[in-house]
Amino acid sequence: MNSSEQLPTDRLQQVLDSAIHTGVITLDPDGVITSWSKGATHLLGWTEAEMLGKTLVEIFPPEEGASDLLAIELEDARTNGKGGGEGWRLRRDGGRIWAVGETTPLFSHEQHLIGFVKILRDRTMERRTEIALRERTRALEVLNRAGAGLAKETDLERVVQLVTDAGVELTGAQFGAFFYNVVNNVGESYMLYSLSGVPRELFSGFPMPRNTEVFAATFDGEGIVRTADITQDPRFGKNPPHMGMPKGHLPVRSYLAVPVISRTGEVIGGLFFGHGDVGVFDEASERGLAGLAGEAAVAIDNARLFEAAQRELLERRRAEEALKELNTNLEDLVRQKTDELTRNADALRQAQKMEAVGQLTGGVAHDFNNLLQIIVGNLDTLSRNLPPEAGRLRRAASQAMNGAKRAAALTQRLLAFARRQPLDPKPIDANALIRGMSELLHRTLGELFQLEVVLAGGLWKTEADPNELESALLNLAINARDAMPNGGKLTIETFNAHLDEAYAASHVEVIPGQYAAISVSDTGTGMDAETLSRAFEPFFTTKEQGKGTGLGLSQVYGFVKQSKGHVKIYSEVEEGTTVKIYLPRLSSEYSDEETAEPLAIPEAAVGETILVVEDDPDVRAYSVESLKELGYRVLEAKDGPGALQILLANGPVDLIFTDVVLPGGLSGADVVAKARELQPSLKALFTTGYSRNAIVHHGRLDKGVHLLPKPFSFEDLAVRVRAVLEG
Repeated sequence: MNSSEQLPTDRLQQVLDSAIHTGVITLDPDGVITSWSKGATHLLGWTEAEMLGKTLVEIFPPEEGASDLLAIELEDARTNGKGGGEGWRLRRDGGRIWAVGETTPLFSHEQHLIGFVKILRDRTMERRTEIALRERTRALEVLNRAGAGLAKETDLERVVQLVTDAGVELTGAQFGAFFYNVVNNVGESYMLYSLSGVPRELFSGFPMPRNTEVFAATFDGEGIVRTADITQDPRFGKNPPHMGMPKGHLPVRSYLAVPVISRTGEVIGGLFFGHGDVGVFDEASERGLAGLAGEAAVAIDNARLFEAAQRELLERRRAEEALKELNTNLEDLVRQKTDELTRNADALRQAQKMEAVGQLTGGVAHDFNNLLQIIVGNLDTLSRNLPPEAGRLRRAASQAMNGAKRAAALTQRLLAFARRQPLDPKPIDANALIRGMSELLHRTLGELFQLEVVLAGGLWKTEADPNELESALLNLAINARDAMPNGGKLTIETFNAHLDEAYAASHVEVIPGQYAAISVSDTGTGMDAETLSRAFEPFFTTKEQGKGTGLGLSQVYGFVKQSKGHVKIYSEVEEGTTVKIYLPRLSSEYSDEETAEPLAIPEAAVGETILVVEDDPDVRAYSVESLKELGYRVLEAKDGPGALQILLANGPVDLIFTDVVLPGGLSGADVVAKARELQPSLKALFTTGYSRNAIVHHGRLDKGVHLLPKPFSFEDLAVRVRAVLEG
């Protein structure tokens, strides 16, 4: 049979097979395939033999409901004369094409449905072009919208948030972040500036990224980093402690990062985007982010300039307002400053006056103590050597000794005021000290007076001479008692205090810092302003003749100042008086020392030798005789050079007992130092009626120095010498 003799059906099949870019498929009324053109094989990959007797369900995407899509298409063809549409269709090799399909019914001459014919055309190229154009349009819209927002935004925080949000939208990332390029003190931290796509709480538990290999390229401005799977990147997972992403971190596979570089070349920070799937970001994502990063850099630079300009304007406005206020209140300020300067000048004059009086009283006390030493020493010798039957003479000696001791107490108060007494400070718990004094204070006040003690919990420890602090509190209690002739209430309270710079600026000699404070308040007659201004002056008193020395408060003042503390009086007439003592807080820990038991009068061991160095002949004579009476072998010298000559001539001695202040160019401390060059183990005991800086510095005895203040008794000398020799 030649071509002209072919059957119409064969000719039709030949025509259909020649249309290889169009698939023609026939189906029976149940949707079963009855023919499959070569065009269908070309488009979908299955041959006619593979598809005959099957349905078209295999070409529809299962995730879209393949069976339902096919059923709807055939039903539309039955009912409306045409079914189908466009969409992704599956190929035999697993690929997909975008196909436009149309299914129409086939009827017999009697108009019975005998099947369907489906025409399928490939529009994949057009679809991809359309998608690309749509994506490009969308990207341009995102960039244009971001650019418009950045152009009018001046707040730096909103700028970087807008950029991060736009980057997530542009790239299809699950989340994005902008890390500001701030290096910490070890050179490895960056600050999270904005976050988009996930709640900030998901990142709050993780440290900021460090300059590892993965992040360094972005923060160093080396270029864009894009990887389809960051976990497979050779730069990933090399740094401890996490060796990759920390536990609990959002899963990141696709990774895209771009540096944000200012017009000056500074790397401002980096935009970082991630997705849990592989291969999400492409070249288009990279191009879009590059453009966005450029706009971000300009916007951040502009925001910084705007903020700097705003700060400058704000400072200018503040300066203008301050100048305006200054001009408005200049007269008041001048008056206030004048008053302040006047007060400071008055305070300085008062301090200088007190210092001058202190130096004078200290010098007087020194000379007077030497005289008292002669009196006390000889009265002591007389009392010890008078026969028991000389009762009148013994009473006279005893009365004279009492007077001498009162004189010694007065000189001690003068030295306290002058800040020349040698203090022996120890760590003190003021609460414990006051509790220990409570019975003494009750006896001192008497039955007419009520004593209330309020001790603060957690009171800071201080360091001071405990004997002098007890004496100061006793003086204050006596003053309070005398100010309440008809009875009243005395309150002693402790508390922690902080004296700041402002307080120190308006109070002479106050050092800012922390203090343990003791407040002593009475309900007595109080003081007027004039009396209050002179309260600390020595010998100033408002008491009747013979009822007060005027040295009580001056002793308190001198002791507190010598202890680097502060004392303040508050008083109003008929309202009472409060004296507050501030002693510096002791920062180091300490352990309470046990109280030593009183010692009996000890005598010398066999062969012990003491060198006495004293310029006053009467004091020297008393010291030498007393030590001989105690059984010591005694050598004596009137000055330092003489003492050293005696040492060279007579050989080793057990102890040097020397005055601090000596003639001849060497102090007592110098004599001891040179003597120890000859005899390193030599022990020393100093005595003085007025300690200068030879053995006392900053009001405190030098460490390891032993001192016996003048005037001293026979018993004092015996006990102190024995303690040093055996120490």
